[in-house]
Amino acid sequence: MSTLPTPAALPTLVVRTVAIDTDEPLLHLIPAGLPVEQCASWVRHGEGIVGWGCALRCETRGATRFEDAQAWWASVAAHAVVRDEVGASGSGLVCFGSFPFADDSAEAACLVVPEVVVGRADGRTFVTWITTRPELVPLTTPVPAEVPAAPRGVAFSDGALSPTDYAAAVEEAVDRINTGEVDKVVLARDLVVTAADPVDPRWLLRRLADGYENTWVFAVDGLTGATPELLVRRDHGLVTSRVLAGTIRRTGDDEHDLALAASLARSSKDLEEHEYAVRSVAEALAPHCSSMNVPESPFVLHLPNVMHLATDLAAVAANGATSLALAAALHPSAAVGGTPTPDAVRIIGELEQMDRGCYAGPVGWMDATGDGAWGIALRCGAIDVDDPRQLRIFAGCGIVAGSDPEAEVAESVAKLVPMRDALTGS
Repeated sequence: MSTLPTPAALPTLVVRTVAIDTDEPLLHLIPAGLPVEQCASWVRHGEGIVGWGCALRCETRGATRFEDAQAWWASVAAHAVVRDEVGASGSGLVCFGSFPFADDSAEAACLVVPEVVVGRADGRTFVTWITTRPELVPLTTPVPAEVPAAPRGVAFSDGALSPTDYAAAVEEAVDRINTGEVDKVVLARDLVVTAADPVDPRWLLRRLADGYENTWVFAVDGLTGATPELLVRRDHGLVTSRVLAGTIRRTGDDEHDLALAASLARSSKDLEEHEYAVRSVAEALAPHCSSMNVPESPFVLHLPNVMHLATDLAAVAANGATSLALAAALHPSAAVGGTPTPDAVRIIGELEQMDRGCYAGPVGWMDATGDGAWGIALRCGAIDVDDPRQLRIFAGCGIVAGSDPEAEVAESVAKLVPMRDALTGS
């Protein structure tokens, strides 16, 4: 159960956004020396927003974590004094957020309002200063920060399940599917990572952005990663969502990979898994949207380490639901939970033997009007804010009747590559 301050107890935020003249990559502007939990990012193809510091913060827990966070944000936004001279996506008052996958997670959901936000949209760059002081802060243009240091002495160890144990969990899931208990269940595994020094999230962000340009590179409260899956975006009434389900590992040989892409697009197992995921998103959005467009067949999304079946849905917002409310309605989709979702989530709790925390939960940002973008926290790691030398990295696979345990282990290994490479590359 969440405990939130009353609206009268919330400080009034003073917010000002101005245009700035800089071509520096957004991720290069995040200062060094920040506490892990005060580094924030949502960047793709060089555009998006980054933030640092903490003007205000909210934590919520349990089954009402989304509703409680939304109520808190509505109160904050209603009392804020905002002077936005840019009017772009991500300008003005914004918050970053991450939410645990499970209702019973020991981890809290959080919304963080940074003290400084720098954004770029449609080629325009801007900075927002946010304070609880009753006057506007002096405006300065952020400058490039020193290059972050690579992690030293990185070591990996099994998390809750070894590869052998994970294969056994997949086999058990397939047995339950074959008996009709569920149609699909998504099983994840984790690795525990230790380093000699605190891991700088700026290093991970830069590495992931350089290597995975088709993803949204994110950081919120220590959760850092590069997700290829856009759970939902709301922008002036237009609602969009990118669904990924069905995966094949790349070989590095372009000709062979094209053949693999063609086989993925014909795979009955992967098409079945993808259909479940698309259907779950469309059904969840339907009460909140009109004029929905759902393509008849998926396309193949090529990433450096894997290829996915992907479908982009589009709709018109119909009832004023915020981007966070839409994310809550969509979570958990079949892409990260399974079908039927309540039964699949129960089986996840029985077979994974771990608390996912915010892995596979919504992560992203929202502005004062409710517009914003939320991804699914995939290809990511959770840095321990109390000891930043430690983190957990995660990968999950969709299990259906035709799943092979050893193939699913191999798929999980492929999905761990982005974070492993970001931690160990030079």
